[in-house]
Amino acid sequence: MLNRFVGAAVVLALHGACANAAPAPSGAPADTPRLYITTEQSGTSSMLDKGRVVGVATDKVREAMQRAGVAHTIELLPWKRAYAAALERPDACVYSTTRTPKREPLFKWAGPTDVGQWVLMGRADREWNLDTLEQARSLRIGTYIGDARDQFLRDRGFQVDATPNDLMNPRKLLLGRIDLWAASVRSSEEMLARHGWDKQIVPVLVFNRIEVYLACNRAVPDSVIDRLNLAFAEIARDGTGRRIERSYDSWGVAGNAAAAGKR
Repeated sequence: MLNRFVGAAVVLALHGACANAAPAPSGAPADTPRLYITTEQSGTSSMLDKGRVVGVATDKVREAMQRAGVAHTIELLPWKRAYAAALERPDACVYSTTRTPKREPLFKWAGPTDVGQWVLMGRADREWNLDTLEQARSLRIGTYIGDARDQFLRDRGFQVDATPNDLMNPRKLLLGRIDLWAASVRSSEEMLARHGWDKQIVPVLVFNRIEVYLACNRAVPDSVIDRLNLAFAEIARDGTGRRIERSYDSWGVAGNAAAAGKR
């Protein structure tokens, strides 16, 4: 019996260990789970700096967890793995997730963590006269597998050429293998500046404006989601969110080059 008790204690201790773990807040209710939170490398929203996940959305998520009294760990993964974890693990959430009608019933939602714009990017040496997304229907558009922009364009019958790594899209654009690249404004600006493509690739058309969220497994208690939504609302209302955003304004090419990751 003693050996069984010791073994169980070791398993529990190992389960809670993680480099990006936050200690359990002292005021957290006893039934509040430790959340396993995943995200992807994405501009100044979420990135690695000296082995720690940081970024605009990351800092907002951490602040919300602290205010809501929710212990957590954060891990940076490829998007498909990050998204799958939130679908499969009862203690998991993923950010920054676009809230679409198809995804709505799959998760419980907290946020928003950020707002953004989807933009078609094109080569600077071509003439572009796009006023609406419909005018791009005959063009090949590079997308990122599993991303909401990819699904949005597929659902509307556009010609998409999807890749497993979004960094491949600007390279394909410069090689003429695609006509346009469906990107987000913030991540594309950071990526282009980091690789020296900001004079070769330019925004052509903003085709959607969205909010992104922390999407949690349906097993996460409603009480936890309610506390997180209150925390995110407070962060937006009291100016904390804007202060977090401004703190990353100085992250230029040098700062982001130090952040490991593919995107």
